[in-house]
Amino acid sequence: MPPEPARRAARPAAAAALLLCALAACGDEAAPAPENRKEPAAAQPAAEGFTLVATGDLLVHDSVIRQANADAGGRGHDFRRMLAAAEPTVASADLALCHMETVYGPDGGPFTGYPAFTTPPEIAEAVASVGYDSCSTASNHTLDAGADGVVRTLDAMDRAGLAHAGSARTAEERDTPVLLDAGPAKVAHLAYTYGTNGVPVPAGEPWLVDLIDPERIVADARAARGAGADVVVVSMHWGTEWQEEPDDTQLGLADLLTASTSEGRKDIDLVLGTHAHVPQAFEKVNGTWVVYGMGDQIAGVMTDPRGQLGTAARFTFAPPEAAGEPWTVEKAEYIPHRVANDPITLVNLPRALAAEPGDAEHRAALDAIDGAVLARGAAADGLVMGH
Repeated sequence: MPPEPARRAARPAAAAALLLCALAACGDEAAPAPENRKEPAAAQPAAEGFTLVATGDLLVHDSVIRQANADAGGRGHDFRRMLAAAEPTVASADLALCHMETVYGPDGGPFTGYPAFTTPPEIAEAVASVGYDSCSTASNHTLDAGADGVVRTLDAMDRAGLAHAGSARTAEERDTPVLLDAGPAKVAHLAYTYGTNGVPVPAGEPWLVDLIDPERIVADARAARGAGADVVVVSMHWGTEWQEEPDDTQLGLADLLTASTSEGRKDIDLVLGTHAHVPQAFEKVNGTWVVYGMGDQIAGVMTDPRGQLGTAARFTFAPPEAAGEPWTVEKAEYIPHRVANDPITLVNLPRALAAEPGDAEHRAALDAIDGAVLARGAAADGLVMGH
């Protein structure tokens, strides 16, 4: 996580060799559904599709905390104004996923930014008010405040009506697939991180954060399918900070995960990346869309201005032609955004440039995002810019 304003040295992800395990050891049979989940009905093909929107890191630096306090008139913290530009995109989606990079402090504080984040819990209410349904919570900062931080974060998200994937308070919660309604479909949301900045996972509490393990990810995806998921989405906190090109670990994992199948059907339908703090490429891998990195959605000023650039990923899924067949992405879009400062404000770049075509900062940001997002040929596979 980059400090504010000084730039933190890039931290490489775990070596690819440790992650490229033999997926063949994972059996082809889907895991049984947990007892508290109903078996999927033998439904007829759905008549309509759905849209899914996902965004990058909510990186709550000290300046973001101060801005939220100012927006609340000095009494508490209000993140709604700075996130308001996301609402047209998020609220119009059938399912919207955020990435909650940081854990929450206790009610009333103290609250801190880098290097050990504790965020005002009011952010959960703001995220829900924008229209998000679920957030990934597995990151290198999940254990910044220990088990207490995990519990506080998930409790506050529950109160706000936000689902969450990637950290858990109990083993049962960890092992229960997160199933979300998206129009006529059931979508499973899974989330994992490469590590926790050297903070050890407490002995006896491995459920506090989900670490990247290809075999476990595939097993979880199969369990979610067995629990009734029509579409399985995996959020991955991975990559090398400040590097636009996906690193070898990302490329290897993307290939492994998108190649995994059960009974002729893909186990994972979409991969969404966070952590690098710069926009990274979208790419179709083995016929499945992978977003290597969506950049930051909200962040304070950093030495590298790319830390305030990001994308929303929007995918329109079409229903299967016959029962039991997979849902497919019929349209893939990226919606570029940046963070303006003084006051800290999220800016939807296509809408901002439509209103002010001559804005040089907006135009430079858009050009930088386009270069990163399209670097691996996604335009040829149909990726277009949305609004």
